[in-house]
Amino acid sequence: MERPLTEAMRPDGPLTLAQYEKASGYQALRKALQGMSPQQVTQVVKDSNLRGRGGAGFLTGFKWGFVPLGEGAPRPKYIIANADEMEPGTFKDRLLLERNPHQLIEGLILGAYAIQADIAFIFLRCEYKEAEQILRLAMQEAQRAGYLGKNILGSDFSLEMRLHVSAGRYMAGEETGLLNALEGKRANPRSKPPFPQVSGLWGKPTIINNVETLSNVPHIVLRGPDWFRALSSSRDAGTKLYGVSGRVRRPGLWELPIGTPIREILEGQAGGMREGYRLRGILPGGASTDFLTDAHLDVKLDFDSVQQAGSRLGTGTMIVLDDHSCPVGMVLNLEHFFAQESCGWCTPCWGGLQYIEQLLAGIEAGEGRPEDLEQLEAHARFLAPGHTYCAFAPGAAEPLQSALKYFREDFERHIREKRCPWR
Repeated sequence: MERPLTEAMRPDGPLTLAQYEKASGYQALRKALQGMSPQQVTQVVKDSNLRGRGGAGFLTGFKWGFVPLGEGAPRPKYIIANADEMEPGTFKDRLLLERNPHQLIEGLILGAYAIQADIAFIFLRCEYKEAEQILRLAMQEAQRAGYLGKNILGSDFSLEMRLHVSAGRYMAGEETGLLNALEGKRANPRSKPPFPQVSGLWGKPTIINNVETLSNVPHIVLRGPDWFRALSSSRDAGTKLYGVSGRVRRPGLWELPIGTPIREILEGQAGGMREGYRLRGILPGGASTDFLTDAHLDVKLDFDSVQQAGSRLGTGTMIVLDDHSCPVGMVLNLEHFFAQESCGWCTPCWGGLQYIEQLLAGIEAGEGRPEDLEQLEAHARFLAPGHTYCAFAPGAAEPLQSALKYFREDFERHIREKRCPWR
């Protein structure tokens, strides 16, 4: 089984430039600059069917194709690697940043060449201190080797790359909130249209891609779209970094064909539940996805299959709920996070999430009323897509609405017994 994102990684630290080059590093960049037009690079990524690995799953090549090219295109143009990995339960990008930084850098340069960007940014989560040091060193290595700066590898293409450390808000991971943060503003969302591909950073064409997405690009350009599509076990293409956290025997992160069933990851890679614990639920793609249950273990973890099962692939990092943990307390913990992280830009989000947290806290403390469940259900519907300024609140409502669906008896028991049965 091929694992292009992780097969060259060392267990004891990041790849140096020399080690990365030995593993075919920067050969895709040479191939592109010496024999491919920007449009051809974009077409190869389109043909590969690479979908964004940050959660939304938008086709990467089509996204790049919206950027205007040619002499009349606005300048400067920007490309940004979104490394603001603040989704609770998600840690996949951290592995790529800390173990193979040049893979991301090469992917970012190739994306910049495809859209003819002048400046590239890596927008990094502020808590990732080790990744920051590793990236700074790798960028210096790439600059000295001629992979960054003026006339890269003797070509007419030049690129400046900058590392920007986030101020530390969850909303900065939303692409338009990220743009505002880069401009020195609060990380509030922007209305769309216009979309960033046409009017993004400082009003100029901008592409924003997730770290895992960009890390796939060098392999696609070097080995071709057919090779990438063949790695998959579903309609989607390539591999995926899947993670599991919770009371399993081997919590961790693995690169597997996209479309690998939940059961194979949970029972095979993660070793199943710890002795004495039983599976009750799974958040399949981080904290802002709907619960699935043991009835969904044979669902393939690809974008369409998870959506058909009633959730989202999201980041592909599963959070496991076991039978010794309180689902009400778990949802309260998640909604507390989301209420804190709301940027306050629209009333349904900042007001609604705070009220949801208050209701859940009362239920968990034994002060809940039967009508509280009706209020929670109404607010979950109220925060549905299209009712708020961005996707933050709808994502926050997903674990709540699905917990009320699958674990309603637990909520009712809290209210009936006026206590949390797990305490």
